[in-house]
Amino acid sequence: MAGRITLTHGDLRFTAIEQGEGPLVLCLHGFPDCYHSFRHQLPFLAEHGYRAVSVSLRGYEPSSQPADGDYSLESIAHDVISFIDQLGEDKAHLIGHDWGAAITYTAGAKAPDRFQSLTTMAVPHSGRFVNEAFFKPKQALLSWYMLFFQLRGIADFTVERNDFAFIRWLWRVWSPGWQPEASALAEVIDTLRQRGVQQGALAYYREALSPKQLPLTPARRAANAYQVPVPTLALTGRDDGCIDCDIFQALCREEDFPNGLETRVVENAGHFLHQEQPDIVNTLLMDWLNRHS
Repeated sequence: MAGRITLTHGDLRFTAIEQGEGPLVLCLHGFPDCYHSFRHQLPFLAEHGYRAVSVSLRGYEPSSQPADGDYSLESIAHDVISFIDQLGEDKAHLIGHDWGAAITYTAGAKAPDRFQSLTTMAVPHSGRFVNEAFFKPKQALLSWYMLFFQLRGIADFTVERNDFAFIRWLWRVWSPGWQPEASALAEVIDTLRQRGVQQGALAYYREALSPKQLPLTPARRAANAYQVPVPTLALTGRDDGCIDCDIFQALCREEDFPNGLETRVVENAGHFLHQEQPDIVNTLLMDWLNRHS
């Protein structure tokens, strides 16, 4: 049975769900989502001999909102390392979807000795994405929301108006043709309703396009093309309406992953591929984890 636990990093407290025993698999959700995102993965992993933990990311509950407003990928990667320590493990398998994927690349690059494997879903190498995505016309159009979220006040109002209709619309656009369980979307909306959570979630985008991250000088571009020396499985949905499948594959390059990269396309799935096609994704996960445990 799954149990709820609390993890910490400094003064921040994070709610997590834990299920199973065995090698640690830590799961990181994205936006607009919550730690219930891996509802189909946790029991499957537990049944197959793994200790699966899905954690609520920094900012997604009042207790994990930093007083200094730090939502940098580097700081959140340190959250992840702290979680592994508290769970009593030297190493973990790390799985990330959307922003969770961006954090996964960063954590793997910063502390490769702490991970047996990485699995990323829906977002390619995050540094390559920053360097190149907005110069690809199709992806620049798809990523309009990242610029929109920079409009403080206007974006905040738009996201929450009409009971977060904007979030419901994003799910439809990013995963066209998918009808999510009513409870899945309700859990996301309930998460965003909590004090400060909407602002925390949007802060990820504001940090990513902050003045200290831009402009893309030669030095910044070189830093963004960092290596991730951990075996990595990168999954994308064929019909993803957020990050184009072909662009995802183009930005996941073997030279950035010296210990191995495998990229797989999940058919009949969009952005939320692990929820849309859980059987396919779980099979891919199990093969990958077993090969690197």
